[in-house]
Amino acid sequence: MPGEWAVAERFNTSRMTAVKAMQSLVGSGLVERRRKVGTVVAARAQERPVFEIWDTADLVRQRGQTYSYKLLSCAFVGDGVEERALLGVPRSVQLLHMSCLHLADGAPFQFEDRLVNVDAAPGITCQPLTDAAPGLWLLAHVPWTQAEHAITACEADERVADLLGLRDGAACLLVERRTWNEDAPVTLARLWHPGTQHRLVGRFAPGA
Repeated sequence: MPGEWAVAERFNTSRMTAVKAMQSLVGSGLVERRRKVGTVVAARAQERPVFEIWDTADLVRQRGQTYSYKLLSCAFVGDGVEERALLGVPRSVQLLHMSCLHLADGAPFQFEDRLVNVDAAPGITCQPLTDAAPGLWLLAHVPWTQAEHAITACEADERVADLLGLRDGAACLLVERRTWNEDAPVTLARLWHPGTQHRLVGRFAPGA
């Protein structure tokens, strides 16, 4: 990381403000101060709490990279018996199915495949998702009361490998995230990450 004087000059602020900003990053565990070296990005900065619903764009920016996003496909599901079974909704419920790619400095960072219960997310269509990632749109417009993460180590199939720039069968971390609003399922997202780039962490306390 640049020194405090360099940060203050770059952002046209006082050195004290730069010092406080650096201290905040240290307190968040994103950077470390090392004697005779300076301030460096923490080795554990890429870890994410298992039970947090994180924003991929924020995660990329915390790494000091530029975030971008591509909507690959988006369509309403027809009969879709299998998709409705995955989300746990009856045939009468309308579903939206989309896939998108999240990028860091122009390189693939995360592949997302998602189903959304349109009845639980009124107003969602493909149009706003061309500019805003579906997860961010849902967090801004749809309340949720419960969430579940299922985490799997698996091999990339041909499509996932191609999208993430990996070889077929490369190790991936797959996070399946489900959210509900009361009893109504809202969404199921499958988030694929290159296996060497992510680590999910949960901290627990013993029950009373």
